[in-house]
Parts: sequence; C-alpha cells; structure tokens
Amino acid sequence: MRMSQKQGRLSPYIIFFGILAFVGFSAMAALTVRSPLNAFDLNVAAWMQSFESEPLTSVMVFFSTLGSTKFTILIALLTMGILFFVLQHRMELLFLFASLGGAALLNKLLKLSFQRERPFVHRLVEETGFSFPSGHAMAAFALYGALAYLLWRHIRPGWGRILLIVLSSLMVLIICVSRIYLGVHYPSDIVGALLASGLWLNVMIGIFQWYKGRSIPVSGYRFGDSR
Repeated sequence: MRMSQKQGRLSPYIIFFGILAFVGFSAMAALTVRSPLNAFDLNVAAWMQSFESEPLTSVMVFFSTLGSTKFTILIALLTMGILFFVLQHRMELLFLFASLGGAALLNKLLKLSFQRERPFVHRLVEETGFSFPSGHAMAAFALYGALAYLLWRHIRPGWGRILLIVLSSLMVLIICVSRIYLGVHYPSDIVGALLASGLWLNVMIGIFQWYKGRSIPVSGYRFGDSR
C-alpha cells in the first residue's frame, strides 16, 4: 500500500523546539563556565531557601526522593510492564526505554564534560557527584515528558489532556524546585537539565513519529494508532 506524503516526515514543530532547546542549553552552559557563581544562581537559590521550614523541608525531601534514580527506574519498569504485557505496545516500550536511557547517558557525559562542583553553602541534604546538569531534573523531564506524550495519544477529551499536562508539569516542577531548595543544585543546573532532556526527548519523539509514519499504511490504519 502507498503511504501518505506527510507520513514519515518530521514535524516542523519538532525541528523548531529541538533548535530552541539546543540554543538554550548552549547559552546556559556558557553562563556556568564563564561565571560559576553568577547572580542568577545565587539570588534565586537564596530566595527559595528563604522559605525554609521543617514541614517544607520534609516535603521537598519526599519529592527529591521521588526523582531519584531508584524511583525513576521503578516507575519506568512498571510502565514498561503495562505497555508490554497488558497493552502490547512494543514500539512505545522502546520509545520510553530510549528516552530514559538516553537521557541518563547524556547526563553522565555532560557532567563529566563540565565538572561543575555542587553548591557548598547551606546544604540541607548531602549529595555526591558533579552539579551541571541536574540528573534528577533530566530524569524527571524524560520520564514524565515521555509518559505525557504516550498518554496524550490515547486520551480523547480535552479536559483529560489538560489534566495530564498539568500533573506531569507539576511533578517535574516540584522535583526541580526541591533540588534547589535542598541546596544540592544551582538554578542553572536545573534549567540546563530541562533543556538538555527536552532536546533528547524531542529527538526521540521525532524518531518515533517518523517510524510510525513509515510503518503505517494509508487505508485501514490511522496515524498514531498503537495497535
């Protein structure tokens, strides 16, 4: 069967957001290299930590733990199990695995490249390793961004899609804020991580859409169907 001319082509939005994320990350990386202790990082971190209290610290530790490697892997494995054994969506499983695994590998490479030391003033928890970009932020964006993309394609009501985006964004936001509040990351570590992870996820979505477009015939199968 012939395929539609539009199928198998990258969306211009994918290309645009990919370029935007790359330029943004490059700018943030340049800032951290030229001025590791810049006014943006110091002022934003000081403002966030001005709200410090015992109950708030407990909440931030909880969400920071949710963004840890252990819990990210646990949530990913549960999702992969549902995709493979219940829904039998093998391509979506591969997409999720590549999104998370690639983001983790990219984070390691970037940390080794920049080797930025973590904040040393007013840490509420202890953390090891380099600071830029944040591993928690990259993992959270890759996980909840990929899940939001996959679920979006199966949710029809507009209110359901809005709720999906709001909940996914809140999870990423709170995990990111927790890392600054706890004093283990600079704000630029978080911004850089979101841009780097967004760039990688953008690439994965582009490849996923391209493959689905190539493999779906015009008649009898709708683009984006996961059966």
